[in-house]
Amino acid sequence: MFGSKKVEGDKVRSLGKLSFLEVDMHNHLLPGIDDGSPSVDESLDLIKGLNGLGFQNFICTPHIMDGVHPNNKSTINEAYKSLSEALSQKGSKSKIFAAAEHMIDDGIVPLIAKDNLCVMPGGYVLIEMSYLAESKALFQTILDIHNLGYKPILAHPERYNYYHYNFDMYKQIKDAGCLLQLNLLSISRYYGTEVKVAALTMLKSGMYDFVGTDLHHQKHLAALQDVVAKYPIRDLLRTCNILNPSLLNHLSKDASIAAG
Repeated sequence: MFGSKKVEGDKVRSLGKLSFLEVDMHNHLLPGIDDGSPSVDESLDLIKGLNGLGFQNFICTPHIMDGVHPNNKSTINEAYKSLSEALSQKGSKSKIFAAAEHMIDDGIVPLIAKDNLCVMPGGYVLIEMSYLAESKALFQTILDIHNLGYKPILAHPERYNYYHYNFDMYKQIKDAGCLLQLNLLSISRYYGTEVKVAALTMLKSGMYDFVGTDLHHQKHLAALQDVVAKYPIRDLLRTCNILNPSLLNHLSKDASIAAG
């Protein structure tokens, strides 16, 4: 009983507090194609929860991960269409756009070679690495994406524990022309104390360019409501030039599966 009261309190205290960001540019809301939402109904519930935080625009970024989540433009577009139609039927004001979160693995090589990446509105490409070990291809991938005319964004760099004791790597990644995206849950201890310390240190250093929820499920939503209720998110982000609002300039109905 007391737990449910806390959740309801967090919902009230977090209402609309992220509206200044305008766009959630990293989430797993597309149904049934990765480890995020398993169904259209669940996606609708998650979007309703994110609406409460102030988000109305979503760039959906399902995993493309060789051998684990073997998505492509076709599977992503199919999931996008099913969710988009459901939102329309509900009369929702939310707008969704489709892209992807590309794992730097063997599978990304042919996508780059054929210029077949799932590109976000604005010409951005969201990339990630394994949490277990740094990808030796990181800097080459950054260069290759630039050579295609796109702008790479490294997802949740604060979660790569192997960089926590070599902070200069974050600067090297930025200097290579890669933008950095903060997971909002990282400013709490949701992913652990070391991740929180790394995130706050990078915030103070002004290193982040984008912010995302990386929302997968209801547990993430409840934790996010708690974080937004407790932490002065807007003040914490003032040290960084956060580009989320600029994405509005690139969002249009024909940008649903960019470069597609």
